[in-house]
Amino acid sequence: MNYKLAYAVGFHPWEDAESCVPFSTGLLDLVEQEEHRVRAPFGRALDIGTGAGIWGIALAKRGWEVTGIDNVDKALRRARDRIAAKGVHMELVHGDVTALPDAAIGTGYRLIVDTGTFHDFTPEQRSAMGRGVDAVATDDATIILTVWPDRRRPLIRGVDLDGIEAAFPGWHVENVGSTGYTPPKVLDLVLRPNEHFFRLRRR
Repeated sequence: MNYKLAYAVGFHPWEDAESCVPFSTGLLDLVEQEEHRVRAPFGRALDIGTGAGIWGIALAKRGWEVTGIDNVDKALRRARDRIAAKGVHMELVHGDVTALPDAAIGTGYRLIVDTGTFHDFTPEQRSAMGRGVDAVATDDATIILTVWPDRRRPLIRGVDLDGIEAAFPGWHVENVGSTGYTPPKVLDLVLRPNEHFFRLRRR
């Protein structure tokens, strides 16, 4: 998907996931499980493809030290406005998520969250993102991915379990089930998302 064009014309239905109770509850339940593994302060969290910053802000509210990265200027402007309105602290970086070590985001991330960037990449881009995450994550880090299955459809490629494991060979991949998110009815019929949460931990 061309996200720059999508934001330019005001097309960003993925932001509706914020009001989808199964999705938001499921995602934050996974985050809470990670919080039980460590004592507060929880440490650094990276929001990949942060967009309007919705989930990065949710993490910041919970006590994570959050950096959001995206390469769409309009999305980052929306994120800055939202951060200011919510009164939280969250760093924003304009950068390429397939070249994380070059994006001046630093290292030491204990939690990496991607709510829909990885699954639209080519295999080469997915591997590049995986190498970048390896470089910036701690040894006890966790990744939470939301992924549409690999299926012929417009806009989003999707990826299967083999594709995730190929991109993150040093990680244990666990499919933790459906996110419960469905886009507006017309898009649902066309895109057939069947979105799932995946949790990855270092081997």
